[in-house]
Amino acid sequence: MTPLKIGMIGLGTVGGGVAKILTQHPDRIERRAQRPIVLQRVAVRDLTKKRDVDLPAEILTDRVQDVIDDPEIDVAVQLIGGTGEAREIMLALLAAGKDVVTANKALLCEHGDELFSRARELGRSIAFEASVAGGIPIIAAFGSALAGNQITSLSGILNGTSNFILTEMADKNQTYEQALRRAQELGYAEADPAMDVDGTDAAQKLVLLSQLAFGVRAAVAEFPCSGIDTLTLEDLKCAADLGYMVKLLAVARLVDNLLEMHVSPTLVRNNLPMADVQGVFNAVKVTGDVVGETWFSGQGAGQLPTASAVLADIVDMAVGRSQLTFPTLDLFGGRTTFSVQPTDKILSKFYLRFNALDRPHVLADITDILGRHEISIASVVQHESPEVESNNNSVVPVFIMTHRATEGQMRAAEAELNQLKSLQSPCIRMRVAE
Repeated sequence: MTPLKIGMIGLGTVGGGVAKILTQHPDRIERRAQRPIVLQRVAVRDLTKKRDVDLPAEILTDRVQDVIDDPEIDVAVQLIGGTGEAREIMLALLAAGKDVVTANKALLCEHGDELFSRARELGRSIAFEASVAGGIPIIAAFGSALAGNQITSLSGILNGTSNFILTEMADKNQTYEQALRRAQELGYAEADPAMDVDGTDAAQKLVLLSQLAFGVRAAVAEFPCSGIDTLTLEDLKCAADLGYMVKLLAVARLVDNLLEMHVSPTLVRNNLPMADVQGVFNAVKVTGDVVGETWFSGQGAGQLPTASAVLADIVDMAVGRSQLTFPTLDLFGGRTTFSVQPTDKILSKFYLRFNALDRPHVLADITDILGRHEISIASVVQHESPEVESNNNSVVPVFIMTHRATEGQMRAAEAELNQLKSLQSPCIRMRVAE
């Protein structure tokens, strides 16, 4: 019953949630951990800032070094963003003999090799359930529950901000800009939402999941990544007319013993479960060679869902599970089981949207370029333009659904399509889930 003493670095949204749970439900946490868990020290940037959690003044400090140097702290909960200062702090915490819990997926993507290697050298543990999919216990599932499987595929909605924006656009007939502003008002999107809406956040999470599921150490730059920031309400309406919802999907799957990876806005059939994932919820579909298809879903962001994942790691540290499993965790080790499939070889059906000048032969030019690159067309939708005499400058959207083609074929065709003076940018391309 020796207390586990916690030091926390960062008391923002997630840190505040962790502090609330520890202070409001100590008996519950003690029962699960079989020992008291005590918040010993909390490092913050501004001691005068008002917060929605009431902590004793004596445990607050504006010096991270106070957490690093405190010999009574067993586990440090690092809840700051970025990769530079966060890396230095984690290395210092490990060197000071502390196990670490973190929610910083960008840090692990960029410096995971170094941090995990150093932790193993020092006999320390790093836990990171909160770094992917908020409150969904997907890291634990890969690390233990699905350990008897060779994962053959995973696909998921891993960014709640993008999913909220797409839901608002589809359900409330809002433009992208309107839905983004609403996400920012509710705290789902940052003032600078770039990493959420351009696909980077989901791609970093896919990197971590792919290492756990497939033993593949891929960098974000090694696979295609695009976001929702170029989509329009018209794209979502056209997809709906065709029987699809648009979702930002992160996909990793084995194809001919190579790992296909990509993050992109994707058309998902309305009758599939992934199409029903709304708002800030995340979902991950995982297929194993033994268990078959499994689903994980829940809130992928927000104070308490993410704090729930952090607390799970803290309890695992308290009972000693993390210390037993971390040395054998198949992540950032020396083994690479599969190679990443070359981007140009990735096969998919595609949705294309062009802004075309309403002139003769434009559609013929588009189909000629696609045909010369062996891209077969499944369907074409062209909306009628208003009848205006002597107006050759009106623009009409043209929507095309293709049969399966490679990424290489599509990129080569796009290079030619972008040279057509009858098409105005941007040309939108989305995958179609199969």
